[in-house]
Amino acid sequence: MSDVRKAAVVLMTLPEEEAAVVLSKLSAKEVEQVSIEIARTKRITPMEQDATIREFANTSPTSSTEGGSLDLAKNLVKKALGSDAGQALDNIRQTIEALPFGFLRTVDSQNVLTYVIDEHPQTIALIMSYLPATYGSEILAGLPPDRQLQVVRRMATMSQTNPEIIREVEKGLEGRMSNVVSQSFQNAGGVESVAEMLNVSERSTERTILEQLAEEDPNLVEEIRRLMFVFEDIAKFSGKDIQTMLKHIETSQWALALKGASEELKDKVLSNLSQRAGDMLREEMEYMGAVKISAVEAEQQRIVDIVRSLEDAGEIEINATDEEEQLVQ
Repeated sequence: MSDVRKAAVVLMTLPEEEAAVVLSKLSAKEVEQVSIEIARTKRITPMEQDATIREFANTSPTSSTEGGSLDLAKNLVKKALGSDAGQALDNIRQTIEALPFGFLRTVDSQNVLTYVIDEHPQTIALIMSYLPATYGSEILAGLPPDRQLQVVRRMATMSQTNPEIIREVEKGLEGRMSNVVSQSFQNAGGVESVAEMLNVSERSTERTILEQLAEEDPNLVEEIRRLMFVFEDIAKFSGKDIQTMLKHIETSQWALALKGASEELKDKVLSNLSQRAGDMLREEMEYMGAVKISAVEAEQQRIVDIVRSLEDAGEIEINATDEEEQLVQ
């Protein structure tokens, strides 16, 4: 997440009065940037909120927040800037009202699904490219399996979209759902959009789509999977899975990769080693001294690749939602 996104999540978690006090400490430009992000955000997943709050204050929220809205952003700006809020409010309103398919953000995802389910996969992909990942995942889950694959493939390979096409698609939805807005030339879709959406999709949906897509374009699947799972996600693994990983990853690899890791991840790895092995790893990290960030990131990616191969072999399980899977007798 960007710093602006993180700031928006923190502010949306706070009571409105407290958020306004924090916002008042920022510059007018920063207030505008954060408020636009708040206005754009329909909802926040518990995972995103938890990760952001942990990073911000080393605490964990007890529940998720519904997300932001244009009204919330406007209220915060008014309270933070007072009489100076006029220009910022105008800029925020113009930015939000210019978002392609922005009107869909106030419509329940199941209602949107009803209107788009019979559209061409390319049209659905275009619409979903402009929606928040969580919102898009709900629509994706409601599509037939073969349509899911077609939509994901088109989203992943989409780059820039002609504004005339956007306006045409919006016009088609105008009479049935809401007012539409025009939008200038923008990037849409891409592998990042697919990765974000699949990260918050049902595990079975994710597996099915990636397995089928791999039959046609394995390189594309690999690119998506690399974005779906990052090195820091290893901290979410159980002790059992960490120990399985330790059998396949050399101490020297950990020593380099953990140079750029959070304390939480370092503690997770070290706590699953014996006292002697843990001491050896600490010594190797200290002996290594300063290292290039590019070398650290490359080693982290090699470990991520190993983790993915262990998942494919059924030796560990990557739980994208960080929730325990239910068991059946």
